[in-house]
Amino acid sequence: MMRARGLSTRGRLLEAAYAEFHEQGFKSARLSRILARTGVTKGALYHHFPDKRALGVAVIDEAIGARIEAMWLTPLSLPEDPVTGLLEVVRSRINSLDDEAVRLGCPLNNLISEMSAVDETFQQHLQHILTRWQGQLVTRLSMTRAAGALRDDVDCEAAALFILSSWEGCWGIAKNMRSIKAFRSCGQELLRYIGSLAANPPKRSDGKATDVAPRGSL
Repeated sequence: MMRARGLSTRGRLLEAAYAEFHEQGFKSARLSRILARTGVTKGALYHHFPDKRALGVAVIDEAIGARIEAMWLTPLSLPEDPVTGLLEVVRSRINSLDDEAVRLGCPLNNLISEMSAVDETFQQHLQHILTRWQGQLVTRLSMTRAAGALRDDVDCEAAALFILSSWEGCWGIAKNMRSIKAFRSCGQELLRYIGSLAANPPKRSDGKATDVAPRGSL
């Protein structure tokens, strides 16, 4: 039974629902299991969330949204070169993965695959997270290009969309293959792409660009 310290009843329900949706998918998730995780009564659940769908939308906005904020948006808002910042964030996320994380997949990606085509409200709330994420990437890349640290030919909006799509694609492919090795391979290529955006990538003694992520370093 989950009784996270410091969380309100609503907060506990959100965290339990997040875990249930992540493990089972939204359609297969059971409110009874969510209640068992928290010890909250059914009446208390319905006091905060009128139905399972409302709970799902709240999980997207608050639980998944908060994790994207902490893992991506906040680090990308720091006053440093965003290429360097992006490389650090992606490396950190790749290095923190384990087989269980790959087996379960990305919670955001899972809900996009399961719900976007069948529920417009879910699609809109999921898209809101994606739009904020891409927007933060565009802003930081544009600032770097203006400062002369990004290649002049980089389309910041297209680059941001590609980075976001590549990251989520790594999750989907690795989950289906059940392979952390596949995730790391995809992630390595994404690191190479991000590094290539810099105006002056480091050079080797032979004048060629240095690999951003040498093979095997992840």
